[in-house]
Amino acid sequence: MHRVAVTNPEAAAATQIKNIERATGRTVPQWHTLVAGTGLTKHGQIVSYLKTEHGLTHGNANALAHKIRELAAGGPASANDLLEAQYRGTKAGLRPIYDELVLSAQALGDDVTVSIKKTGVSLRRSKQFALIEPKSAKRVELGLNLEQTPPTDRLRAAGGMCTHRVALTDVAEVDDEVAGWLRAAYEQS
Repeated sequence: MHRVAVTNPEAAAATQIKNIERATGRTVPQWHTLVAGTGLTKHGQIVSYLKTEHGLTHGNANALAHKIRELAAGGPASANDLLEAQYRGTKAGLRPIYDELVLSAQALGDDVTVSIKKTGVSLRRSKQFALIEPKSAKRVELGLNLEQTPPTDRLRAAGGMCTHRVALTDVAEVDDEVAGWLRAAYEQS
């Protein structure tokens, strides 16, 4: 029987940081102090510094830079803060679309995990099956992982983290067709 490893992104990131601390002999607060002394504040600058001056790989420098900037900002933002930031200002009117998509996803099963990130919300089971992102003041994009599903005028082919995308501009567009695609992505995950 072929077993699929279930990865928890937050646990994987925590393990990566622990491995960096062990390999370098410095904790994240120590790295923060070191970087603060350089005056660097932008993510890309910190990544470049960690790579060139301390020999970290890009992946490790990137992960550490995120933690350093989190610490500089007073700690990680809460999931609620991240979500509120996504649907603030001109994007506030899109929040009902997000809410309806999450309700639809959670109705698929008790194993649905809603993981709120800075720019979008990942819907996961054993792996990500959908991604909700407010792309502009007028639309939410629902990314779906639908292997072997041909695109349509509404369900566009996509690359990257999702195989397909659907643009939604009104909560009424979270209809039976969208619910069916969401269910299919859930069942394939």
